[in-house]
Amino acid sequence: MQALTIVPGTKDSLELRNIPAPDPHEGSVLVAGLAVGLCGTDVEIIDAQYGQAPEGSSFLVLGHENIGRVLEAPQGSDLSPGDLVVGIVRRPDPVPCKACAAGEWDMCRNGRYTEHGIKGLHGFAREQWRADPDALVRLDRSMADIGVLLEPTTIVAKAWEQLDRIGSRAFFDPKTAVVTGAGPVGLLAALLGSQRGLEVHVFDRVTDGPKPGLVRDLGAVYHTDSLAESGVKADVLLECTGVPSVVIEVMTCGATDAIACLTGVSSTGKTTAVDVGAMNRQAVLGNQVVFGSVNANRRHYEAAVEALGRADAAWLGRLITRRVPLADFREAFTHGAGDVKVVLQIQAPKTA
Repeated sequence: MQALTIVPGTKDSLELRNIPAPDPHEGSVLVAGLAVGLCGTDVEIIDAQYGQAPEGSSFLVLGHENIGRVLEAPQGSDLSPGDLVVGIVRRPDPVPCKACAAGEWDMCRNGRYTEHGIKGLHGFAREQWRADPDALVRLDRSMADIGVLLEPTTIVAKAWEQLDRIGSRAFFDPKTAVVTGAGPVGLLAALLGSQRGLEVHVFDRVTDGPKPGLVRDLGAVYHTDSLAESGVKADVLLECTGVPSVVIEVMTCGATDAIACLTGVSSTGKTTAVDVGAMNRQAVLGNQVVFGSVNANRRHYEAAVEALGRADAAWLGRLITRRVPLADFREAFTHGAGDVKVVLQIQAPKTA
């Protein structure tokens, strides 16, 4: 079968290759891959910044944002042929540490977790793959066209859960939210903020294309100025760019008692001048919290399913701005004007 692969540590080794069908030891459920979404993580792996092949393999199958259709499932698994499923990306470490043993593998303590398409496990950009039932999340068949958005939604579902948990430390009655970055993660973060009834402000540099309209159709406010220039003082802030100057603004431009979540991963090697004393003074005197969040566990996948189910399907569909056949994968990695989410289509989903 065909799979989109790279050789870890070798830049620009991306190729479509024929690989054997998935071995049954990979899981008792056989899944036909329908689509994978592409993101910055995939680009960084292709650039050899990181990425780890499974033990005994010289290559890594890419793809962590995914959707598939069950072909075979064991009896008693609560799954049946034809079901739409999404594979959970991160799997617990083999020890396991206490966090992984408790089902909180997104908080793994020893770093020995594995991740499909990223670290130690083949990804989902292949015609068939296998997983065990506990590593799959079932979707309603009405979500066939937008289910590939589930994995990025889990990232912000976790972020909002942690914001709520931290807010419960004391009085917490948020009214205003800021999201920096109007990429897929930022737009999905704004969606969940709007679903909570908050006044949402989204900041991005783009002035045309689909992003401003997508934000406004949520009832949110789209900004092309900086957070500092805008004067917006939010109770909760979600940083989804990883751009150091934007990160600093998020950390310093919140309201009293603000909570800021950092989800974007910054590049290293560049120095940004910052008045640490002023940042410390503001954080201490303002009872502010800044925390980082990455990945998700099953609870966040289930919360993401609920959030997508409540959203307008047409709005979600507009996030997917290009669908590219697997055979044309190089075209998919060429950035196009107006791109929000690009999806590699492995095969067409069955909606009935």
